[in-house]
Amino acid sequence: MKDLKRSRFAVIIPARFASSRFPGKPLALLGGQPMIQHVYEQAVKSLENVFVATDDVRIKKAVLEFGGNVIMTSREHKSGTDRCSEAVSKIESERGLKIDTVINIQGDEPFIKPGQIDLLMSCFVDDSVEIATLIRKVLPGENLANINHTKVVITLKGDAIYFSRAIIPFLRDVNIDEWSYKHSFYKHLGIYAYRTDTLRKLTSLDRSPLEIAESLEQNRWLENGYRIRTALTDWESIGIDTPEDLKKANEMIKNFI
Repeated sequence: MKDLKRSRFAVIIPARFASSRFPGKPLALLGGQPMIQHVYEQAVKSLENVFVATDDVRIKKAVLEFGGNVIMTSREHKSGTDRCSEAVSKIESERGLKIDTVINIQGDEPFIKPGQIDLLMSCFVDDSVEIATLIRKVLPGENLANINHTKVVITLKGDAIYFSRAIIPFLRDVNIDEWSYKHSFYKHLGIYAYRTDTLRKLTSLDRSPLEIAESLEQNRWLENGYRIRTALTDWESIGIDTPEDLKKANEMIKNFI
């Protein structure tokens, strides 16, 4: 396998304080530590270059207190992808690092495993890969209809064809209760990696019809001709979107390794 030059990869963790459902989420205590600290400490098990990108001085202060790297970014960003793009430019200019590939891990992913980061990096052994993301095979009997669980269909090579909140594909002449038993469905996990030059191009694209329809930014990239390589993982953590989710996470963190 070709040398991946791990020093040319960086994890960037976008983290904003404002949230309609859970204000201050990155600083919420999980197992006695800020959630953002858990994300950071999981990431540094895989890569040395890890940075939190935030627009809030409270988050900056917390990251510095646990010894992490932090980059201040604009409050105007609409997505974590946009925040990552600004952050990588500042890291390269202010820290003198040359970063070829950025791994975007959201600040509410305290249960990400280092092996998943390694899996994403392995996609870039193929020089043609511009963007990579993680997916998980849906287990028989799982609820496919949840619109908050994004589904994806892929090529035989593993490149994404389309992302949807609907169940895709549709299985003709099969009772819907049997779909997950009759076909391999894939759930998208929102962890991305991009080559740095590709990342900058993505942030210059206008919103696209399929992105607007599904409210999924990755469809904008597909509509503009970018390929997204998928990597299959069998681990998925819980999403922490509300204080109620945090209660579940505090139970989970007791046994998490």
